[in-house]
Amino acid sequence: MRLKNLLVPLFCLMLLSACSDGGGPATPVAPVNPADIPAEPEQGGTLVQPMLGEPSNLITILSSDQPSHMIGSEIYVSLLKYDKDINLVPYAAESYEVLNGGKLLKFKLRRDIYWTDGVQLTADDVEFTYRLTIDPKTPTAYAGNFKLVKEFRKTGKFSFEVTYDQPFAKALVSWATDILPKHLLEGENIVDTKYSRAPVGAGPYMLKEWTAGSRIVLEANPNYFEGKPYIDHLVYRMIPDMGTQFLELKAGNLDMMGLDPLQYLYQTSGPGWDGSFRKFKFLSFGYSFLGFNFRHPFFQDVRVRRAIDYAIDRRELVKGVLYGLGEAANGPYKPGTWQYDANIKPRPYDPDKARELLAEAGWTDSDGDGWLDKDGKRFVFSIITNQGNTQRSKTGVILQQRLKDVGIQVSLRTVEWAAFIKEFIDKGRFDAIILGWNILQDPDIYNVWHSSKAVDGGLNFIRYTNPELDDLLERGRHLVREEERKPIYDRVQEILHDEVPYCFLYIPMSLPIVQARIQNIKAAPAGIGYNSEKWWIPRRLQHQP
Repeated sequence: MRLKNLLVPLFCLMLLSACSDGGGPATPVAPVNPADIPAEPEQGGTLVQPMLGEPSNLITILSSDQPSHMIGSEIYVSLLKYDKDINLVPYAAESYEVLNGGKLLKFKLRRDIYWTDGVQLTADDVEFTYRLTIDPKTPTAYAGNFKLVKEFRKTGKFSFEVTYDQPFAKALVSWATDILPKHLLEGENIVDTKYSRAPVGAGPYMLKEWTAGSRIVLEANPNYFEGKPYIDHLVYRMIPDMGTQFLELKAGNLDMMGLDPLQYLYQTSGPGWDGSFRKFKFLSFGYSFLGFNFRHPFFQDVRVRRAIDYAIDRRELVKGVLYGLGEAANGPYKPGTWQYDANIKPRPYDPDKARELLAEAGWTDSDGDGWLDKDGKRFVFSIITNQGNTQRSKTGVILQQRLKDVGIQVSLRTVEWAAFIKEFIDKGRFDAIILGWNILQDPDIYNVWHSSKAVDGGLNFIRYTNPELDDLLERGRHLVREEERKPIYDRVQEILHDEVPYCFLYIPMSLPIVQARIQNIKAAPAGIGYNSEKWWIPRRLQHQP
């Protein structure tokens, strides 16, 4: 529920349901009378929310899926975190300093943080997490940021400093990652340890129950240093289909979920909804894309990739998939932010231009069957995406039709989330994919686009490599001033536009809905989850897990 600094795939925001009928809740949720809400927060109760997929590993440096990091953010603490305005602020750190032009960071830890087994959290734990992350034996996608550290030096039991050979723009952000317990994980086989499913943290919640394929129950940590959360239990139910999730919400069995645009606009108002739920709307921090596998011979020709980009009508996607609640994507940055270059214009929908480029690349309909071919091979490929995400499935259907219009035959396949990541994404076993990434506040996208990450298990799973892009990403992360970084990332956006390793599709609106019994939800630039430990439920409206 907390904003994370790690770039992880998005798969549970803004998903279209195929199962909703548009009526009121099956078992209407009673409206909440504001006059019945106590003036002061009350302790207790349970909040139930869905997840499309199960966490892969609760030692979060080993995982890149959202469920793992969503649960991990409640169990662990980090040195820094984002506040409601998306500014980094101290968390486990009592204070920090940035010195020597960004080459030196000094941290002082709080002394009142304890792991849930009673052991005190110290600088030893931070150092252990750092060294575990950079260990070549640790299969993590996030070592790159920490490998830039020249020296990690403890200056006391609760203090340390970090030096860099040159300034690193994301230095502070990289230290806002989950701290792991040295006294439990030291000496463990990190890829085969019980703590991946039975983690011990120091965060607001503790793992109480994990029933595989069914649910995860977290229990409030009574010794949490910022104060025990008001809500006693968080229940995450594994419901791998958005339509089923919506039916469960209607039945009163879920307290919150992310709506799809159709549900938001037409299916969550009137009797049974008004006064019983609260809806929110804000542009999400993520984009969806069609990505090409650069090992596939068809996609090694940039003319082919540009042709496919011309064949996509993004206005159609925003209207047909998002019902207008979103906007077209044009690169990896969020429009309106300093790193976004508005001078780079998106390719217009132009099927004639697409056919022209395909013909230049040698793809013609030589036998008159309506499909393009070259050297005796028909232009046919498959697009895969994760199961349960009907928004992406609908996107795939629209893309399939638009590519058919220019003579390209596309098949669609959906795969269960865990297998999708493990067997297809991590191993590069796909032709093309529809997926999404978080958009971070810092423009450094080294972990996704640098050629060193184009390996099995790496985040550059499409295996795109470009020496100029590598150089820009390396230089950009070592600049601190915005005016120096801006030209670097403008060029990064330009390369990704010209080379088309992804067809950037759209940025959806985030549309969470929450039962009105949940109190102290305050929308902000960071969304609604930034203060979730301070949410509370009136005692008379509380349920047990």
